[in-house]
Amino acid sequence: MTTYRAATPADEPGLHALWAVCFAAPQLLPLYRSDPDRLPRTMVAEGSDGVEAVVYWLPRRVRNAEGGIDLVGGVANVATRPDARGRGHIRSLLGMALESMSEAGCDWSLLFTGSPGVYESSGYKVFSQSLTRGPLAAATRDTSGVRRASVAEWPLLAELYDRHNAHRPLTTVRSPDDWRHRVPAHYDDSVDLRLAEGSGYVALRWHDTSVEVLEAAGHLPELFSWVAAEAAARGVTRAEARLTPGEPALPFLFAELETVADTSGMARPLAVDPSPTLASPSAIHWVADYF
Repeated sequence: MTTYRAATPADEPGLHALWAVCFAAPQLLPLYRSDPDRLPRTMVAEGSDGVEAVVYWLPRRVRNAEGGIDLVGGVANVATRPDARGRGHIRSLLGMALESMSEAGCDWSLLFTGSPGVYESSGYKVFSQSLTRGPLAAATRDTSGVRRASVAEWPLLAELYDRHNAHRPLTTVRSPDDWRHRVPAHYDDSVDLRLAEGSGYVALRWHDTSVEVLEAAGHLPELFSWVAAEAAARGVTRAEARLTPGEPALPFLFAELETVADTSGMARPLAVDPSPTLASPSAIHWVADYF
């Protein structure tokens, strides 16, 4: 017999073991442990031999289409033990999580997945975000003011982030705790963080022949010219950026560009319909704010 309930401290070793089987995501446990109220929002399916499935959610403050703030229930760490799949555990646990979100006053719910079919029966619908990609431009500006930065300098980054995203739909309203814990978990040593002092920053992940722009804020032409120059030095020829087509600095990064749809996001209304926010042409959910 399966019992559906909120997690207790005794469940944590089993949860960690389950996630280790299902995910190759080193940031998962640090992010989970950084949430002091995680256990009442961690829904588990317990069988005769321990935890068989889990759904975790956390409250996040997200900009809406009007520039205000919605309280959003972010779903994360969804997993079922391989020998317990096909029993409807996730749908049952999502039902508990959605009820918990409503009780907490959440306006809508958000998740990111490569398996949308798991969530559609619980009322979630896919939405699209813009990804811009193409061959890199030649560097055309002086880039001597660009330097390597660290997430330890978060007050500088936070000021630029807040100004850049003050009215941008789907962005997270980051707290100091987010900058101290959540951002470093995503932007570890594999991410190249560059700052133009007082002007802007970019977070990059380099590959053999391409570079990903994971996040960008502020005045970007000098930073994008630095990316183009560094790419040429590395033999990198292409970029992909989580930027909308209306970003005015794109010509400093791309010689040519195309916009493609990222359909990994799903949302579900609770008290508010998120459709206007999700459909906004300037909407972005930055990588460091994934749950």
